[in-house]
Amino acid sequence: MATKKSATHPTQTVYQLKITLKGIRPPIWRRVQVLSTTTLQQLHPIVQEAMGWDNYHMHSWTIAGLDYGQSQPDFRVRSENSVKLSQVVNGEKFKFSYTYDFGDSWEHEILVEKELPCSMDTKYPVCITGKRACPPEDCGGSWGYAELLEIMADPSHPEYEERIEWVGESFNPDVFDVNQVNKMLQDL
Repeated sequence: MATKKSATHPTQTVYQLKITLKGIRPPIWRRVQVLSTTTLQQLHPIVQEAMGWDNYHMHSWTIAGLDYGQSQPDFRVRSENSVKLSQVVNGEKFKFSYTYDFGDSWEHEILVEKELPCSMDTKYPVCITGKRACPPEDCGGSWGYAELLEIMADPSHPEYEERIEWVGESFNPDVFDVNQVNKMLQDL
């Protein structure tokens, strides 16, 4: 699995990925480091935890014009199970996409920012930094999220109380906790 101590893989390459949720301003993004031997199947929960999704919905990858995902009879994509990042990434500045929740259609751009040597002191995957909270599940995609933020900013809005109750009073769209993300990533 992608979380083994790097000491057992001293010659492996690490990809530093910037994962950006498309269609949202100001941007919501995470910077993570993963082993180059990480499969797309293993990268899925890493993206889920880094971004803050709850893994309730299906997902897919688009890489160099090819679609990958979970094997489903009616879902015509290549299997993500054994495809390693090192097999599909063409180096630094390479981009690919990840779609989560085909209803809300959360599109993520993944940029390979750097290729780094494996650090003996780091347990991968690891999140280095990020900005802003992940939108709540099932809020209606980027349009629904924009509407939710508008309503939350206006206590006189007729739907304010209902939306605050739904999202929870503790939800703050500007807060990102890298320590919480790394705690979750270590459990993968």
